[in-house]
Amino acid sequence: MSDGDQMTFDTGILPSQTLRALIAEGVISASQPIPDDQVQPASVDLRLGTVAYRVRASFLPGRHATVKQRLDTVEMHAIDLTEGAVLERHCVYIVPLLESVALTPGLTALANPKSSTGRLDLFARLITDHGTEFDRVEAGYTGPLYAEISPRAFSVRVHTGTKLLQLRLRRGAPSHNDTSLRALHQAVSLNDAGPGQENIKGGIAFTVDIQGDPETGLVGYRARSHTGLIDLDRIGHYEPLDFWEPVYRRGGTGIILDPNDFYILASKESVVVPADHAAEMLAYDSLVGEFRVHYAGFFDPGFGLGETGGAGSRAVLEVRAHEVPFLIEDGQVVGRLVYERLTQRPDKLYGQGIGSNYQSQGLRLGKQFKRA
Repeated sequence: MSDGDQMTFDTGILPSQTLRALIAEGVISASQPIPDDQVQPASVDLRLGTVAYRVRASFLPGRHATVKQRLDTVEMHAIDLTEGAVLERHCVYIVPLLESVALTPGLTALANPKSSTGRLDLFARLITDHGTEFDRVEAGYTGPLYAEISPRAFSVRVHTGTKLLQLRLRRGAPSHNDTSLRALHQAVSLNDAGPGQENIKGGIAFTVDIQGDPETGLVGYRARSHTGLIDLDRIGHYEPLDFWEPVYRRGGTGIILDPNDFYILASKESVVVPADHAAEMLAYDSLVGEFRVHYAGFFDPGFGLGETGGAGSRAVLEVRAHEVPFLIEDGQVVGRLVYERLTQRPDKLYGQGIGSNYQSQGLRLGKQFKRA
């Protein structure tokens, strides 16, 4: 169907204007007002509440329990976040969020870490009462939302209102397949892979760049093991070399990932997300190697688009090797992007005057670090 000159659909990811309407209706609510800048082109940022609970172990509540009931068995102590507090590296915390939802039977939701969260190796995921999966909110769910947080590389300082997660809402169960993805790629060129090189199979493939900067040979960064803490509110504040070791090309076609180290790398291909679609980077696939790629998997409408100043934007890869050293080669497939139509073009696009931090990015650390 059409709405004026704009196509609308009954199923798909909900755009910014619909999310605002749901906030007004109370489908998405919060204990503090939700400002407009919390609404992104195809998601809503979620904010930490007033207290964090240090717990002995990660958990899912399961069908027959609430998060609070599980906390009663694993909580160690509570931490007041109202004036800010430090979350220690390698510890696990549960934080009630300011936001809650009252989803109708036709609405589901999916959460993912924000880009800056993943680039700090800050493991964060959503849980709900009676939940059996992380980062998923079932249709018809009414109740609070919680974040499970575990800093991996750095200790961090957070406070009430810190935004680590984002929530996408989906109406219905729209179908997407390789045929429709090929058609979309032919129409708008989702990446700059040459003709016939797009590699579409359960999503469009992207590969890792191990050639790096042609002048310096810089390929990426590896997190240092012993550093100071990072205050997430301090933007452009920290010296990269205090926290990161540069990784350079060394003559061959690959680099060896050390077990349990955390790396920031970049894709060889640029990425484009059309204005009427959203994309998600698929989770780690054991078939591509002994490493995990990505924490932050959402790409907003407008990412990489020329009209929003994003031409040439590449995907930043948050990589952690598992168990054994792994040689990762230049041009190796490391993940896939799945695209999903929105119900309507959003009234704001990524990078278009909304303070987006990573439009036109190449290899880029989190926003807390000074730019080179």
